[in-house]
Amino acid sequence: MFRGARRVAVLVGLMGCTPVAQDLGDDRRADRLAMVEQQIRQRGVSDPRVLEALRTVPRDRFVPPEARGRAYSDMPLPIGFGQTISQPYIVAYMTEVLGAAPSDRVLEIGTGSGYQAAVLSMLVREVYTIEIVPELAQRAEATLRALRHENVTVRAGDGYGGWPERAPFDRIMLTAAPDEIPEPLLDQLAPGGRLVAPVGPQGGTQWITVVDRNEQGLTERQTIAVQFVPFTGGPR
Repeated sequence: MFRGARRVAVLVGLMGCTPVAQDLGDDRRADRLAMVEQQIRQRGVSDPRVLEALRTVPRDRFVPPEARGRAYSDMPLPIGFGQTISQPYIVAYMTEVLGAAPSDRVLEIGTGSGYQAAVLSMLVREVYTIEIVPELAQRAEATLRALRHENVTVRAGDGYGGWPERAPFDRIMLTAAPDEIPEPLLDQLAPGGRLVAPVGPQGGTQWITVVDRNEQGLTERQTIAVQFVPFTGGPR
């Protein structure tokens, strides 16, 4: 089921180790509160830490200027280079399913806008995130730095091989859909760890897939059907 590894990566930025939410003249908090109440909490996401992170992180700062009027709408939005920022509910759902603890170290594959990494940074000790499109990696790193998410490290490169020099990770999240979960990512999952990913073919049915590493090895289950952009890294 799982294939061999290929790694290509360039470090974009390294920040410190404590997340700090910064309003910077924020005038959209009411929109965030409405988003969380109407789109997220009422659909069953109930973890108070996740809900508070979604109330705090300004999604409008992670979308292009022309899309900021729709930043809190119940939809994914284009961010350029054929990529999107996920629907707020899906960000919240995957974050809750990930079940990360404050002491955890998290690897994210598919930085995109940086929004998911920002949400995770409010909940965990460290976030390492990899983006295959260099321009998106640079933009996300700049936004995260401006908002003082100082426990996030961004790398531009192919996430198929993970980040072995920082492994193992307590939690791993993919925000693009592979046909199969790359074996190197499973290898970098710590004992007791969890990986959450959309898995399935582009244009076909994809499922949020949860993989846990326990004493018996790896166990896998599927939760909800989704539609994500394809995972573009890996063997050529």
